[in-house]
Amino acid sequence: MVGCTGSGKTTSAQIIAARCGLPRIELDALHWDAGWSAAPAALFRTRVAQAVAGQAWVLDGNYSQVRDLVWDRAELVVWLDFALPVIVWRLLVRSIRRIRTREELWNGNREDIRGQFFSRDSLFVAALRSHARQRNTYAALFGGAQYAHLARLRLRTPAAADAWLAQLPSVLARPAAV
Repeated sequence: MVGCTGSGKTTSAQIIAARCGLPRIELDALHWDAGWSAAPAALFRTRVAQAVAGQAWVLDGNYSQVRDLVWDRAELVVWLDFALPVIVWRLLVRSIRRIRTREELWNGNREDIRGQFFSRDSLFVAALRSHARQRNTYAALFGGAQYAHLARLRLRTPAAADAWLAQLPSVLARPAAV
């Protein structure tokens, strides 16, 4: 699952993993250490390589520095390509919920009001800065030959994503019980 921050990558990956009985890998959990400290690049790549070594998994995240590790082993990439106002609204709702409940994200990290609404590191600022760039990047990657082995799905609205997720059990073949 790829897409702008706040597009619903993690939620969609959780649904897919649960329906398909597959492990879920969240790149943010492998990238962020305690105190919102980013893992060193070599350690992050090692963590990701170990996580995707399994036969099948569902992964969410946009880290270009590990795209080769992930996309070379993937079968399908789903791009949640939603309009910026949809993403900003989702980020607002999610951030308020996380701040209110003090939800732990990864390695003890939590969102706070100052970090989300009054910081240059805010996810809102990140979404505004990355939305157009990500659209250009993923459009080029989806149209290019480098990842021709991948099935690629671009979902442009939450309704399209919901409809695709709803029909998953009839699309994915489950192995027969032994």
